Amino acid sequence: MLKNYFKIALRNIIRYKGYSVINITGLAIGIAACLLLFMVIRYEMSYDKFQPNYYRIHRVVTQDKFAEGVTYNPGVPVPVLEALRLEMPSVEFGGINSIYSSQVTVGSGSGTDFTDKKFIESSGIFFCEPQFFKVFKYPFLAGDAAVLNAPNTVVLTKKIAEKYFGDWQKAIGQFLKLDNAITLKVSAILQDVPANTDFPLGVMISFETLKGNGAPYNYSADNWGGTSSNFEVFALSSPGVKSATVDQQLSKFSKAHYSNRGNCTSEKSHFLQPLSALHFDNRLDIFGDHITSKATLWTLSLIGLFIIIMACINFINLSTAQAVGRSKEIGIRKVLGSMRGQLFMQVMGETGMLVVIAGIVAVLIAFICLPYIKHIASISEKLNLLNIEAIGFTLAIIIIVTLFAGLYPSLIMSGFKPVLALKNKITSATVGGISLRRGLVIMQFAISQVLIIGTIVAISQMNFVRNADLGFNKEAVVLLSVGNSDSSLIVRQPAFKQKLLQTPGIVAVSFNMDPPSSDNNWSSNFAYDHRPDEKFQLSLKFVDEDYFKTFGLQMLAGRVYDKSDTTKEVVINETVVKKLGIKNAEEALGKEIKTGAGA
Repeated sequence: MLKNYFKIALRNIIRYKGYSVINITGLAIGIAACLLLFMVIRYEMSYDKFQPNYYRIHRVVTQDKFAEGVTYNPGVPVPVLEALRLEMPSVEFGGINSIYSSQVTVGSGSGTDFTDKKFIESSGIFFCEPQFFKVFKYPFLAGDAAVLNAPNTVVLTKKIAEKYFGDWQKAIGQFLKLDNAITLKVSAILQDVPANTDFPLGVMISFETLKGNGAPYNYSADNWGGTSSNFEVFALSSPGVKSATVDQQLSKFSKAHYSNRGNCTSEKSHFLQPLSALHFDNRLDIFGDHITSKATLWTLSLIGLFIIIMACINFINLSTAQAVGRSKEIGIRKVLGSMRGQLFMQVMGETGMLVVIAGIVAVLIAFICLPYIKHIASISEKLNLLNIEAIGFTLAIIIIVTLFAGLYPSLIMSGFKPVLALKNKITSATVGGISLRRGLVIMQFAISQVLIIGTIVAISQMNFVRNADLGFNKEAVVLLSVGNSDSSLIVRQPAFKQKLLQTPGIVAVSFNMDPPSSDNNWSSNFAYDHRPDEKFQLSLKFVDEDYFKTFGLQMLAGRVYDKSDTTKEVVINETVVKKLGIKNAEEALGKEIKTGAGA
């Protein structure tokens, strides 16, 4: 029986080539789009799930409640780590401190000779405690986390070790120099971390090294007033312990350590952020390269659903239209003794075969398009369609589409009355419910319009962002990343600047912490004009005197400060003027601003 169904289905697919090609093409494109969206969503949802204690790991973050609102910081004051260990011994804590744009010089045999092989690492360098590897589990190829108990030791990933020394097995015992200042001995090799992680580990330097060289990296072991997003603490709770219980302990901890702090302008507290929320919470920064909103993933899922529904509706409408031409065939089969159930299974079989063919074509389309996904999504690694989840999703889509798209046409065609079918009395007007088919068409057009309007709105927003006046010049400005705290590099900066200015076409050069549009600010409490600390924090950017010329920033009042190696003058923006209650920007000139009061 099944063999007979298969033969008939194949003959009908070949016989009605036009319908078959249109149906297969529509379904294939729909399934391929859904499969690609699934791969993106699956990848984003998989971040750090390879950690065995994924649901027990949390980040200890900071909340500052001001009179005007609440701010969040992924970091904590440096002394918090040891205080937590003393007061909450039942929880395992591990600290990590990231540094950016640092120079690494490769040694040649001993700890005194270094080659000209230098690398500027924009990310992936961390000062790390050995306890961090008790919270997070990573496999070591050589050595273990215990080597981080000693000062001036470093752990490299396999990829970084091969980058520096050619062969990771030859890296053990070799030396590196960080920022031309700190000599480090390679003591262990870590297996490369997966790409779907918010912890791009590459170079892990012992925390003891940071303690002995804290000044260049803004590390202060007893500063309760300063909070940096670079210094973060992670907690591993015991099995069965709820995060709410730990949050209650953190609330008591915060009240005990911050309630009686002099001129504190905010109500500071700590709470747990689950590792499962790290990649999706845009309130707090991460070490990774991007944060994905779950709302975005839900939107992509909805778009995939809309696409497959449209493909199914198209299939249903074409199948019901085709039913008129096949009415005599159905009528003859019924006269010869075919039961309605048998005809129903036959039509469903044809649908299933079409969907399977469409599914195979969809996989080929997805395979061709997959390498280009990285241009529209933040996916750096090569995705693989040949995995259990992708195969399972494809099979599930084929089954669901077969049922959804084939059920209605199968019911209609198997229900034809033989007499009417043989007399050609069945027309498109009498096939099924006209209102239902019209409803499907209306739904199809409605979904199309929603997607088109959404696309137009998204393009309009992108054009607005691209062309909006941001208050500074962003055209023909090139950003170059330089070393973090390399003293020899700092000494050469003036000569480098003059050399650049001598280059035709370059009109201004500035050394600065970040461009005007960057959210990477240092925040501090501050006092204006000898008043008590203000009820909001000041976001600081450290820039030279040519910053304003380079980015074309306009002055409402006053002038650009003079060149100096100390902070004598500051420039504040219009927002700060308004928040201070100053009606005229001229009134702020000459007033004193003191940052860090009470810290």
